[in-house]
Amino acid sequence: MSKRMIALLLLIFIGPLLFYLLWPSDESRIRKLFKKGAKAIQEEKPEEVMAAVSFNYTDEHGLSYLFLKEGTTRFFAQADNIKVDYVITGIDIKKETAAVAVEVKVAAGLPGEKGRGPAYIAGDAAKPVQMKFHLEKERSTWLVIRTEGLPVWH
Repeated sequence: MSKRMIALLLLIFIGPLLFYLLWPSDESRIRKLFKKGAKAIQEEKPEEVMAAVSFNYTDEHGLSYLFLKEGTTRFFAQADNIKVDYVITGIDIKKETAAVAVEVKVAAGLPGEKGRGPAYIAGDAAKPVQMKFHLEKERSTWLVIRTEGLPVWH
């Protein structure tokens, strides 16, 4: 067998294996989505936060994508020094949908609390907020379509 034929056979068999091993799994994409989302919240970047949310978003409080976007922008205008701590406790992936259980703690400096530093606004050191995020795959991107347990401040 010629060297050219051996190289072609290796490419045919090793190419798909490399593609499979290097292509990120759905679980790793979801974990990356949460990591980027937490970072965007801490950096107070509403556009980056909303990039992880589907235009079809709804939740148990009746919030839609537009209400969530406006609320996020208002929250960032009022809060500073936001810290997000989360632990993904479970990921259940079906073909085009996923449910992600997360324990969340959020601390932030709020108006009227100058000099006190950040205080917990969601969960605390001993008891994080239990949330569930429902995601949907749009093309190869996972987006949040619904949440359960989202704290809402008035």
